[in-house]
Amino acid sequence: MQINESRRYANSKTIELIAAILVKTKDELIKQIEAVKPYLKTVQIDIMDNDFVPNKTIGLEELKDLPNGINYEFHWMVQHPENWINRVRIKNALHLVHVESKMDFQKIKKTIAAVGGKLGIAFNPNTPIEKVLEYEKETNYFLAMTVHPGFSGQKYISEVEEKIKILRERNSKYDIEVDGGINTETIKLAISAGANKIVAASAIFSVEDIAKSIKALKNAIKEAKYA
Repeated sequence: MQINESRRYANSKTIELIAAILVKTKDELIKQIEAVKPYLKTVQIDIMDNDFVPNKTIGLEELKDLPNGINYEFHWMVQHPENWINRVRIKNALHLVHVESKMDFQKIKKTIAAVGGKLGIAFNPNTPIEKVLEYEKETNYFLAMTVHPGFSGQKYISEVEEKIKILRERNSKYDIEVDGGINTETIKLAISAGANKIVAASAIFSVEDIAKSIKALKNAIKEAKYA
């Protein structure tokens, strides 16, 4: 595909803002879901095991009985994600697994199919794009980390944009999600590179007026320019 064809597609594709939730208790989880439900269609719940990344977040028991009326993504920053996914049975949820993790990929595919979910591939900033491309036949959904996973509030790593561009140029129909260091300026860089799903955590939840912060991010999306 020629670059200009990819960019025309990106320019017409709806850009979605997604709230990332990184918490340690069920009360915090529910509070943040309810806070963004009036404004967004999707939330991403970050699950960390203090092994794959040096942090530990909410456990599997706290993922039961989540509020209805919003779409869910689960970002599995864990080793052996197949052992975790089997216990989350929300229909049609997107499960994002890391290429860098220890995993049984065939088991992951079967597990996600069994729970009625969708599969996405996540990758860290330093991961070679060639390793990501090994999964092109398995999914059309990719998550590019623009920070090193583990903690929110980090600085956006712009070098990852080259990998986003490669993915977009290979297939205009991919869903390409970007997560990490997103604010009203970096959101434009990610979209320009070819992303159509934008994940924000601290830009939404670290301010007092969540509605105002979401509105500012959505306005930045409207202002984004494409290469």
